[in-house]
Amino acid sequence: MSLIHTPSPRFDGQKPGTSGLRKKVSVFQQTGYLEQFVQALFDVLHGPDGSASGQTLVVGGDGRFHNRVAIQSILKMAAARGYARVLVGQGGILSTPAASAVIRTQQASGGIILSASHNPGGPDGDFGIKYNGANGGPAPEKITEAIAARSGQLERITTCDGADIPLDALGTHTLEGCSIEVIDPLRDYIAVMRGLFDFDAIRALFARGFRLRFDAMNAVGGPYAQALIEGELGAPAGTVVNAVPLEDFGGLHPDPNPVNAEDLIAHMMAADAPDMGAASDGDADRNMIVGRGFPVSPSDSLAVMTAHATRLPGYAAGLSGVARSMPTSTASDRVAARLGIPAYETPTGWKFFGNLLDAGRITLCGEESYGTGSSHVREKDGVWAVLFWLNLIAVTGQTVEGLVRGVWAQDGRCFYSRHDYEAIPLEAGNALMASLRGRLPTLAGQTLAGQTIATADDFAYTDPVDGSTSRAQGVRLILQDGSRAVLRLSGTGTEGATLRLYLERHEANPALHDTPVQEALAPLVQLAQAVADIAGHTGMDAPSVMT
Repeated sequence: MSLIHTPSPRFDGQKPGTSGLRKKVSVFQQTGYLEQFVQALFDVLHGPDGSASGQTLVVGGDGRFHNRVAIQSILKMAAARGYARVLVGQGGILSTPAASAVIRTQQASGGIILSASHNPGGPDGDFGIKYNGANGGPAPEKITEAIAARSGQLERITTCDGADIPLDALGTHTLEGCSIEVIDPLRDYIAVMRGLFDFDAIRALFARGFRLRFDAMNAVGGPYAQALIEGELGAPAGTVVNAVPLEDFGGLHPDPNPVNAEDLIAHMMAADAPDMGAASDGDADRNMIVGRGFPVSPSDSLAVMTAHATRLPGYAAGLSGVARSMPTSTASDRVAARLGIPAYETPTGWKFFGNLLDAGRITLCGEESYGTGSSHVREKDGVWAVLFWLNLIAVTGQTVEGLVRGVWAQDGRCFYSRHDYEAIPLEAGNALMASLRGRLPTLAGQTLAGQTIATADDFAYTDPVDGSTSRAQGVRLILQDGSRAVLRLSGTGTEGATLRLYLERHEANPALHDTPVQEALAPLVQLAQAVADIAGHTGMDAPSVMT
């Protein structure tokens, strides 16, 4: 074997977004595209001429189309860079939270995760790559910005000419002096779960006839859910459906929300619905929880977890705090205030929770986009969230709906919804946000669509741990009663731009808690349209998706 040096093709636009670099599969299939990004990453981590000698790298992905091809390229480049050891999931599989668990458990220097998360897969679908550091969490902005800068400067790409590594059998192989270990992708993750939850209580719950339907959406969460829920916890076979990861997710859009998980919602709205429904996404870091005829919003899910976490073994010592992304509803803040623990508001992107977790300032965290997590890893974690809810039901004896309504009764209901305007021209999205930002100094005190705006700003965040500042994170329109409309462009798509409109209104009166969500939020929609002229900028009279 020998090293191979080839000129870099110098592709543009390799700046990672909030969750890594995501593009169409066809973009990643271009000769040298993936390799340019990996070379830039290694140069940033080790210096342009530096070696990764003595370090361990974790590699895996969600099994989507192009996953295996990309892994072989990464393994050869890692060996050429001098890594002492690379741990790769069997079959190329590692869920995103499992990759974080492996990095932390095996004390690796970091990991490369191949996934476009909840985006569609297949030859015409999406692909993605991101780097997680030694804490198991997404690389901070200073790293991703350096990768983008280095990508545009590369002169050459270095790899080696070794044979492809057989990924389907456990075992150890040597490539250019690097030990490449094909590992059980479930082992370390399951061990972490055993330390957090009362498995005996959950087994007893299923033994009493409790029924769960977990839709893995033909994605990577299936093997983890089957091994834990049907295997260790004794749920009947067939509890986990769509459990086999497929390269195109079986044509499903692996995004666990009421729109894309419509089959699960149909089962949970039926007369003979199971006691609980759940779904996870493409890389198993997101989750949706559903009770009988009762979908749970991600914001409410985080609030319920915060309210009851100390009932579970892994959290019995108490919570140091809770954090949410800025667009997420304030439901968890209200629970935290009642419990007397700190609550933090961060920009969108899981990496912003990492410093708070590492510093011990928070134990739980979550985003409105169906992601919740805790200090056990440095990623959101879909299967973990389902186990958390199962354990809560087992120890409280309450239903999914009962747990949510219990929080509403104490802290009020935060009516909440997200409206997505998808695949709009990037120029139109940027123009809308620029126009809106230009109006911010004049909006406070104005009454529009019959509602008075108390404050209007562009959210900026100063990290309380390292002092770094992130600006222009989303425009907030806050009314006198505390209701909010938030607008921002999403960085997780691969075509055009997605404008996200987040809406929240708090209601203390229990008699009004069953008002239909969109009805409760309709005045806020009118306000956002009046202020931002969404229809005028996008040409869309209604959102593509409402969740």
